[in-house]
Amino acid sequence: MEKRAFIDDLKKLTETEDILAVGRDVDELRQQFEDYLLEANRLMQVAELEAREKGEELEQEDWISPLKNEFYEIFSAYKTQQKELRDKQRAFEEDNLRQKRALINQFQALIADEENIGVAFSTHKEISEKWKTIGDIPRVKRHEIQQEFSRLQEEFFYNMRIYKDIKEYDFQKNFEAKQNIISKLQSLVNQNEIKNLEVGIKELQNDWEDIGPTKQELWDKIKDEYWATVNQVYDKIRSFYEERKKKSEESIQQKKELIQKMEEILASERDSVKTWTKHTQQVLDLQDKWKHTGIGQRKESEQVWKDFRGLCDQFFELKGNFFSVANQEFDKVAKYKEGLIQKALKLKDSTEWNETSKAFIQLQQDWKRAGNAGKKFEQKLWKEFRSACDYFFNAKESYQAEQEKSFEGNLKEKQTLIEEIKGYTLPTDKKEALQILKSFSERFASIGYVPNQQKNQIFDAYKKAINAHYEALDLKGVEKEKVMFQARLNTLQGSSDAAEMLAKEKFAIRNEINKVKQQIIQYENNLGFFANSKGTNPLLEQAEKSLKAEQLKLEALKEKLKMIPNE
Repeated sequence: MEKRAFIDDLKKLTETEDILAVGRDVDELRQQFEDYLLEANRLMQVAELEAREKGEELEQEDWISPLKNEFYEIFSAYKTQQKELRDKQRAFEEDNLRQKRALINQFQALIADEENIGVAFSTHKEISEKWKTIGDIPRVKRHEIQQEFSRLQEEFFYNMRIYKDIKEYDFQKNFEAKQNIISKLQSLVNQNEIKNLEVGIKELQNDWEDIGPTKQELWDKIKDEYWATVNQVYDKIRSFYEERKKKSEESIQQKKELIQKMEEILASERDSVKTWTKHTQQVLDLQDKWKHTGIGQRKESEQVWKDFRGLCDQFFELKGNFFSVANQEFDKVAKYKEGLIQKALKLKDSTEWNETSKAFIQLQQDWKRAGNAGKKFEQKLWKEFRSACDYFFNAKESYQAEQEKSFEGNLKEKQTLIEEIKGYTLPTDKKEALQILKSFSERFASIGYVPNQQKNQIFDAYKKAINAHYEALDLKGVEKEKVMFQARLNTLQGSSDAAEMLAKEKFAIRNEINKVKQQIIQYENNLGFFANSKGTNPLLEQAEKSLKAEQLKLEALKEKLKMIPNE
């Protein structure tokens, strides 16, 4: 519905002659109008927040306040007039009720005291005429009063014994007319529009009372059907108002539950854009659910709406304050990330693959630690940064793929050498044999890199083949240890990760040297305890023996350290 349509519809309703008849329609239109304003406010707030997040200024015309003032000026005037008319109608109905009760009392006295049939009929006619001219009475008393009047009508006609003088034709016509009323009442039961139902039952009951009597045997049959149908109509009317009251209470309860959820959201902690975005969506969902909770009693609806709207306003005010501060932080993060992008752009064309890869990894870690630059900048900056990273790593991948192809020949050459080593028979002369094994190691090391997927497999095969020959040599003691260590070094030099593996070897030996030095200090301290002892002391001899062994071990480790080449 267009916004001016609310004003036009309200004017049409409030300018009708029977303003009380349109009261429910006016209230429903007011509820629709408030829901419309709520949605409009929400859309304006969303547009303002989106503009603020984009760093834009949004100028919006304040059409809501003029429209609202115009609407409620008409609405308030209508409500004032409606209240005055309702008060008058209520007083009018109460006065009518008193008049009808007075007529019932007069009717009761007529039936009980009047013996003259002519006077009785004249008085009855006078009472009936007055009864018809009296207007509406309070709805809750209508059925009760009408039922009592009908009972008196029945009692009057039977007590006056006038039915003997009524022609058979009149009895039959009255019976048919009453059947027609019952038929209309039964059709009325299927009517779902309550206003039509209430007007219809009133008119049909008045028509029923206007119809004269019928035969006693016919009356006994028809009156029960009449009152059963009338009660069915009134039961439907009561059920409608009870159901509407129940739905109204359920609607208010649903609204209160939404208020409670809104209070929970408002009380929750929000320290990031992510949580604010999540809670904003939850608030918008609650507002959408509010629109579908139905209409409650006016006073209660106004209060719960006031409470709910106040909580929503409070939430969006806090959100606005948060983002005014957060945007400053976003700007700082964005500036820092722009610096990272410039560094990435300078590095992306580098062919120093290892060093540049480390540099890019460090830039990516710096990017993660920098935090979020906000909805306005984050995606754009990330796209630029990722583009530079992808450019470098795609180039590196292409280069490595080309390198892998060129390593296929080295793989075949090393496989051939390994087979040669396996099948070679060493001479019996140890010196000559060691020289041959050393030449094998040098040849293996001189062959270039192999594809990355096969490097560990080919190195393990080579190490197994060469070590098998060293193990077969008849070496003993210090000579064996020195030769086997040199063989280990030669093997490591044949690895594609020779520098790294030799560095690890150095590190391990240095650690061992430090441990041995600590042990020597401990033994020297122990010997200090025996400095003044005389004669043979087994503990002293053992300490001296252990110290000498550790000193020899230290010298051997230092020799090994010297044997490791500097890569």
